[in-house]
Amino acid sequence: MRLHRLTLTAFGPFGATQEVDFDALSSAGIFLLHGPTGAGKTSVLDAVCYGLYGAVPGARQSPGTSLRSDHAPVDRPTEVRLELTVGGRRLEVTRRPAQPRPKKRGGGFTTEKAQSWLREYHPEHGWKALSRSHQEIGEEIGGLVGMSRDQFCQVVLLPQGDFARFLRADAEARGKLLGRLFDTRRFAAVEERLAELRRAAEARVRAGDEQILALAHRLAQAAGPAAEEPAPEERPGEPGLAEAVLRWAAVARSGARERLDIARWMLTAAERRSDAARLLAESERELARLQQRYE
Repeated sequence: MRLHRLTLTAFGPFGATQEVDFDALSSAGIFLLHGPTGAGKTSVLDAVCYGLYGAVPGARQSPGTSLRSDHAPVDRPTEVRLELTVGGRRLEVTRRPAQPRPKKRGGGFTTEKAQSWLREYHPEHGWKALSRSHQEIGEEIGGLVGMSRDQFCQVVLLPQGDFARFLRADAEARGKLLGRLFDTRRFAAVEERLAELRRAAEARVRAGDEQILALAHRLAQAAGPAAEEPAPEERPGEPGLAEAVLRWAAVARSGARERLDIARWMLTAAERRSDAARLLAESERELARLQQRYE
């Protein structure tokens, strides 16, 4: 958003018409609003906010307060005109608050309702009227700026004391506001894509863990007493499951190998005893045969 021109009439401390040429001020870079207390610095910012949203920040818009200057003649209406470029469109917003004016007939005053005008500039056709509806203008400006009045006052105008409220807000509220301010939709899309990849990876890891646990149970059944320790109790998806199963399987394999070596040694010893018994039996049979033949 870029401000071009602000015109104030009978607004705040300004009894006459004052004009601020922001293009001339910003041509050399940044500029400073400076002056003693009561000079009208805040009123200039209030006028910008009023031109955009039809209201001023904070308590200055509370009931009983008036935007009309006490120094203005009774026949001079209070008005704010703001020319700006936002969303690639050059617009002019004119607003008049509800205010008293002299009656056209007789004496006394009558209250004139608040009024708003919105125009857009086209290089070929010049200024074109768009709307005189407060609601339509508010929706149009709010959609182009991308912030509500409260949000605009918190992060753009930075009025006294209100910025601290923004800093103290919770992370979700600040995240929504800053997301609208800096248009972080592409980052949100990347975050969502990364979240989808994370969920898919978690599903693959969980499926792999289920297969590992199934193999571990089959190993436990096959190992029998050789598995001195119970199978890991970790659930699919928990970190460290694969390492725990590998350690348990290594212990079970070592135990099974030891039992296999012992079984082989016992088998060899049994085979030797069997051979010795067979030789002894053959010798006894031969002796029995000879004794029978002798008899």
